[in-house]
Amino acid sequence: MDTICRKFAGCLAVAVATLLPATLPASASEGVVPPSDGDLAAAVRVAGQPDAIGLARSNFRQVDQLEPRQITMGEKGIPVYTLNPDFVRGVAGAPAGVLRSVAVTATADSGQKATLQAMPEAPGKWVAASVFSGNDEETLSARLKPGSVLLNEPQINGWYELGPDGVVLLRASLPQSPVGKFVPLSDYQREVHGRYADKLPGSDYQRGGGIGFTQPEPPPADTGIPVAIVAGLITAGVGVVLVAVWWRRRLTPR
Repeated sequence: MDTICRKFAGCLAVAVATLLPATLPASASEGVVPPSDGDLAAAVRVAGQPDAIGLARSNFRQVDQLEPRQITMGEKGIPVYTLNPDFVRGVAGAPAGVLRSVAVTATADSGQKATLQAMPEAPGKWVAASVFSGNDEETLSARLKPGSVLLNEPQINGWYELGPDGVVLLRASLPQSPVGKFVPLSDYQREVHGRYADKLPGSDYQRGGGIGFTQPEPPPADTGIPVAIVAGLITAGVGVVLVAVWWRRRLTPR
């Protein structure tokens, strides 16, 4: 299947939840690890390679029925974070987000846009992993305050501004809090724990074949597919089916 619904590839790689602590330590508001300047530059360089441009061309062809004569790759890499499994299960000091990819916007000569996701394949090495239609990451990152990062909650296709002390929902297919409302990190942790703690990989819900979980065969060691991509696809969260109905942004996999 050449195209699938938008937000599956970045889904949580989460483990079995533990008991929710009464409060989350202040250190949990810290520790989001940004990519280095060198990593950002490497990810942008990868986005400009012929195979990456070919991925973008395939997305324009499959999703927009376009055959661009020219595709321009952006010069800016946008770090994209996903919900941290340790934060979900209440590990003391765990930051809310972990780096998932670096997004680079591709623009066809017609003006249509797509987003290439570069993912780390090995220390210092990045790979063009997938291309999504549209430029959500670029648009939403422009709304971030200094010191904040872009956080994705895949199950609800939720996009947040993650700051040192809390999150602000920017957009979601299935919003769980009002758009634009500030939510302290301790409150957000309780919310995501309540939403996902009993439905995570390794839970009775998963073992019972709950919606959104699969039991795939382990991939061969020499697939060449980055581990981050395989893990994301295997551990797609409980909201996958709902997001598929609500959200039509399309993905061209590597």
